[in-house]
Amino acid sequence: MSLQPTGAFPPRCRTAGRTAVVRGCVSVLLVARPRTSVTSSFTFEAAHHLSWHPGKCRNPHGHSYRLEVTVSGPLDDNGVVVDFDHLRSVVGRTLIDVWDHRDLNELIDNPTAELLAHRAWSMLTDAGLSLSALRLWETEHSSAVLTAGDGD
Repeated sequence: MSLQPTGAFPPRCRTAGRTAVVRGCVSVLLVARPRTSVTSSFTFEAAHHLSWHPGKCRNPHGHSYRLEVTVSGPLDDNGVVVDFDHLRSVVGRTLIDVWDHRDLNELIDNPTAELLAHRAWSMLTDAGLSLSALRLWETEHSSAVLTAGDGD
C-alpha cells in the first residue's frame, strides 16, 4: 500500500457543531482557549436593619457575611490572572476594612444583600479590579450574585 500525498488538504468534518481537521486516523477538535478565573473569599461582621421589612429583619441584627470575588482574564507572564496577595490587599482595604464591624445603615440606604453586592462591585471596580463575578453571602444559605454582562 502506497502512502503517496494527494496534494489536497485533509478533509474537514463537523463534530458537535465545531470544525475538526482530520489528519490520517487522528481528528483534532479545534476549541477556543479556556477562560481563566480566580476567586478569593473574605469574611466580615456587620449589622443592619431593613425598615420596610414586615418580619424580624426590621429590627437591628447582625450577619457573618462572606464575600467571594472573582477576577477573570488572560494569564500574565508569570502564569496568573491576578496575584492572590494583590487581590486580598485591594478587597481588604477597599471594602472589608470599611464594612467590618459596622452598622451598614450608616453607610448605605436600605442595605439589602443585593444592594450591598452592587455597592461592593462598584467599590472594587473603582479600585481597579476587573471583576467577572461577585457573591455576597448574608447567611449560610442565602446570597446575592452579580456577574459581568449587560446588567438589568
